[in-house]
Amino acid sequence: MHPLKFKKHLQNDRIVAAIREAELKTSAEIRVFISRKQIDDPVAAAQAAFVTLGMNKTRARNGVLIFVTPRAHKFAIIGDEAVHAKCGDGFWRELAASMADYFRKGEFTEGLIHGVTRAGQLLIEHFPRQPDDRNELPDEIAHD
Repeated sequence: MHPLKFKKHLQNDRIVAAIREAELKTSAEIRVFISRKQIDDPVAAAQAAFVTLGMNKTRARNGVLIFVTPRAHKFAIIGDEAVHAKCGDGFWRELAASMADYFRKGEFTEGLIHGVTRAGQLLIEHFPRQPDDRNELPDEIAHD
């Protein structure tokens, strides 16, 4: 799908609301990034975006990025070092498969909300909100 059509079909307010809801219960940070570029390796592109967005600088190193490149029909979900240490690859594979089911049906908003919500549930379990927590990163969807 062309990135502009993809963006046009997204219900940004619902996705941002899901991010805010998830982050109310965890010290972790969740971001969604939509790339307009044709990308061969979405994981490498997600890792670069992760650093560009400053997600590697959170206090607890517990950020999660959902990176989508509609032009290439690819996406990746990556977590910072503390998240990866707690969650392992199995969770991310299961989450990616369930999000792909939504995307195949053209349900992009629902797929992203599902990804944010499921990641949030896992993050709550391993990184519960602390009394001194603050929102370290914007909740809005990022773009290139």
